Amino acid sequence: MSKNIKKVVLAYSGGLDTSIILKWLGDNYGCEVVTFTADIGQKEDLEPVKNKAMKLGIKHENIFVEDLREEFAKEYVFPMFRANTVYEGEYLLGTSIARPLITKKLIEIAKKTGADAISHGATGKGNDQVRFELGAYALNPDIKIIAPWREWDLNSREKLLDYAQKNGIDISKKPGKSPYSMDANLLHISYEGLVLEDPAAKPENDMWRWTNSPKDAPNESETITIEYENGDPIAINGKKMKAHEILETLNELGAKHGIGRLDLVENRYVGMKSRGCYETPGGTIMLKAHRAIESLTLDSGAAHLKDEIMPKYAELIYNGYWFSPERKMLQALINESQKHVNGVVKLELYKGNVTIIGRESKNDSLFNTEFSTFEEDVVFDQKDANGFIKLNALRFIIAGKNGRKI
Repeated sequence: MSKNIKKVVLAYSGGLDTSIILKWLGDNYGCEVVTFTADIGQKEDLEPVKNKAMKLGIKHENIFVEDLREEFAKEYVFPMFRANTVYEGEYLLGTSIARPLITKKLIEIAKKTGADAISHGATGKGNDQVRFELGAYALNPDIKIIAPWREWDLNSREKLLDYAQKNGIDISKKPGKSPYSMDANLLHISYEGLVLEDPAAKPENDMWRWTNSPKDAPNESETITIEYENGDPIAINGKKMKAHEILETLNELGAKHGIGRLDLVENRYVGMKSRGCYETPGGTIMLKAHRAIESLTLDSGAAHLKDEIMPKYAELIYNGYWFSPERKMLQALINESQKHVNGVVKLELYKGNVTIIGRESKNDSLFNTEFSTFEEDVVFDQKDANGFIKLNALRFIIAGKNGRKI
């Protein structure tokens, strides 16, 4: 590892890993440390994080805490949801989509403070190391990156706890077994480790922190409306809100009704499978609602093309290529498709389920009753279907006359 580091910006959460990294960086690199903590809706009081950094010897001017909730929702989550993005059929990419924003801020702070390196607490087994570092090199090809988990020998939670104790680091943890590995932001909360390392084991009931169990959710359903403009939600129940307020409100509604729990075995970019559990209440509602308004307003060819490219788009985000030319190209295509995705969707929330019960678009609906009605009409000649079918069947007819069998 290179020791020629003068100043490093650490992505700092105040938790076990990054508190130890903060101390370790000074001990092993002898460099000045700058901390950056992002408020992306993880529902934590970040003032103690600042105080903790100061107690660990970080100068006040080297401690950065930023509220990124609106930027996160508006510039990252919403663009992703325009594509109805789902990784491997289920995962709504809650962790993945937060990493490029954090990386962007790390690079900005490094430039502002004159730092020549950044550091993160991602392990050498996970996806986050790839996401942070691909993004960093895309934004600053000259940046140096310190990934302690790939350098030190503190390769277990117990060793980390021992290091913390020896160095007087308060990690506010009860003695005994290690906690779940968790990541939370405005879009989701995730859980890994402990019993979840056995794919056959049921998650513990007290693991879930955000959502009611569907069994314990209200016995009465709740009907809501979401208004869309250019593919993005702008109002709930007629009340216009900022992007992060939309997501926060949908999170509350979804959590109340037991919506958004997921138990998943996924394929990590680094090659292994991993089992994780997720709670994404607001995102689950948004995905259902967005597809509903698109079903009314989006041309069929555009809709089908979006569905074809979505897995590639999801893979790019999951693997850390948010700042890549190909992701930006796909985003431009997706954004173009949303110009007429305007209107209101009515949904019913009940015991873990999101049910579409209506959709309306006054100016952009492509649903034409005159053409689709089962009653008598004067705009569609059903005899036209004869030629349509014959032309599409022509290659089958020719092959059949040639003696070929299917």
